[in-house]
Amino acid sequence: MTIHIVQPGDTISTIAEKYKISVVRLLQDNGLTESTNLVHGQALVIAYPRQTYIVKTGDTLSGIADANGITMLQILRNNPYLNERKYIYPGETLVISYNNTMGKLTTNGYANSFINMDILKKTLPFLTYLTIFGYRIIENGEIEDLNDDNEIIRMAKEYRVLPIMMLSTLNLQGIGSVDTSYNLVYNPKNINIFIENTLKMLKSKGYGGINLTFQYINEDSRPYYENIAKLLTSRLHQEGYLVFVTLSENFVYDANYITFEQIDYTQIGLTLDGFTLLNFNWGYTYGPPSPVESQETLSEFVDYVNTKIPPKKTEIGISTIGYDWELPYVAGVTKTKSLSITSVITLASNVGAVIQFDEVSQTPFFRYTENKNGILRKHIVWFVDARTVDAIAELIIVNANRGAAVWNIMNYFPQLWVILNSQYEIETLL
Repeated sequence: MTIHIVQPGDTISTIAEKYKISVVRLLQDNGLTESTNLVHGQALVIAYPRQTYIVKTGDTLSGIADANGITMLQILRNNPYLNERKYIYPGETLVISYNNTMGKLTTNGYANSFINMDILKKTLPFLTYLTIFGYRIIENGEIEDLNDDNEIIRMAKEYRVLPIMMLSTLNLQGIGSVDTSYNLVYNPKNINIFIENTLKMLKSKGYGGINLTFQYINEDSRPYYENIAKLLTSRLHQEGYLVFVTLSENFVYDANYITFEQIDYTQIGLTLDGFTLLNFNWGYTYGPPSPVESQETLSEFVDYVNTKIPPKKTEIGISTIGYDWELPYVAGVTKTKSLSITSVITLASNVGAVIQFDEVSQTPFFRYTENKNGILRKHIVWFVDARTVDAIAELIIVNANRGAAVWNIMNYFPQLWVILNSQYEIETLL
């Protein structure tokens, strides 16, 4: 696999010719159409299958899979567009396999229960876990169920993906409650109620485990979080359920640098089945313009966590959201809007932007000016692209971590899955 950065004069056909791949393959792997306007600085994934098959009259997907010694899941993973079709056509080329020999990893996709079913079907073949958001911890250890998720749980199992219930104090807008979190972890009675409510929910819904967010953990509160982790895991393990925790960096801001609070996760690491290092990005932010992901900060955080938690228990988060800031930024006032990666590229094309790349954070950005009611407004957009994903995947393998956690899969990001699937072996549990 390689990544091509679009230059002036590039077209889809010239790029395909340069790398000796078909136009169809280039379009499919990058979510493009023949009418797509390429953007100067845009990153495109060039993947080379190890084995392909040309469909013949009378062929079926199951027959092709059997003849080539692979599963239907692998056929759908290597050719995700097939999830949108009822038929295959003579003469079209299917990918049978890639040289995915760079290592094994798990993949965990976060989603709301109202995810578009077509997007879910295309994504499920790439997943080890599907973590479903929408269960909210409220007062006194009770759990608010905001989901109609029976169908996506069923679909996950059909695709051999383990469904995981995500528990947090966060609402659908990403706003959490410090009071609710502390009222839970500091109150033994509420902890017991919470554990039994969790177990009841897991059984009734058919989940394989939970993912609990430790959103407000710090060194002072750590012993109390250790206690709830120990009690929860002990009880759920008795019933055969897995217990994961999502950890976010607690950033410490200094005049000259940004770092994170060093919390001793050792005891928690001994207790739980796995951890996700992930900063939740939502539909808006009041923070200053900055990279959506920072490879430098992430590497430092992963290096630290790996000294406290066995690397094989840890997933590293990948964000699939871009942010558009209007400038000048005013703290507490400027509200930044989020965009899907597809929308980011469309915006860049529409405003004639040139995409630049920050080597330190390994993330792309661009600037543009908007005429808003006769007033010129400057903007900066930070997002992630194929280079960001590739850097994080490499970080996972170099550090021998468990895998990647994608926040979120509500929009389909084809480059991400091509990068992971063409280079690494994705594990399945069911």
